Amino acid sequence: MRPPEDCKRCALCHGRANVVMPDGDPDSPIAFVGEAPGAKEDAAGRPFVGSSGKVLTKLLEEEGLERSKVFITNTVKCRPPGNREPTQEEMDACLPCLESELENRKVVVTLGRSAAKDLLRRPIVMKDEVNRPQKITIRGKEIVLIPAYHPAASFYNRTVKESIRESIRSARTYLEGP
Repeated sequence: MRPPEDCKRCALCHGRANVVMPDGDPDSPIAFVGEAPGAKEDAAGRPFVGSSGKVLTKLLEEEGLERSKVFITNTVKCRPPGNREPTQEEMDACLPCLESELENRKVVVTLGRSAAKDLLRRPIVMKDEVNRPQKITIRGKEIVLIPAYHPAASFYNRTVKESIRESIRSARTYLEGP
């Protein structure tokens, strides 16, 4: 299920330029899920094309994954005003689309607390759960979820890049097997 270009499921429709659709390989067993589009993503209609996207793309490449070979999306498809965190109501409005996007994945790497909270259905403390794989059920299918820091966090803390690399390596491990 994809949201229509004129989606009005929540109030975020009033300030957006574009509904930001997923990017990458729609059949990839790995998905990366961010919180919400930023200004550059809203303008382009694609997720992770701004500064955070450059970090993510570089880290993927350094770990042997091409961006075009993974699936990238956000919990909400429209930019919240002032880049604020999406509300629960906004995430709930997009949840059917997100679940549809993720239902056939083997591994989901959530990028940031809000994305992890949305898919785990509970509050989380990132430092306690980052890179600790957990199982979630989406539409009756069990999927591994790996909470990861958002690439933007690396702008303020250099150790975050290594943590995101670890998340990517962990996701690859689930795909490649023991």
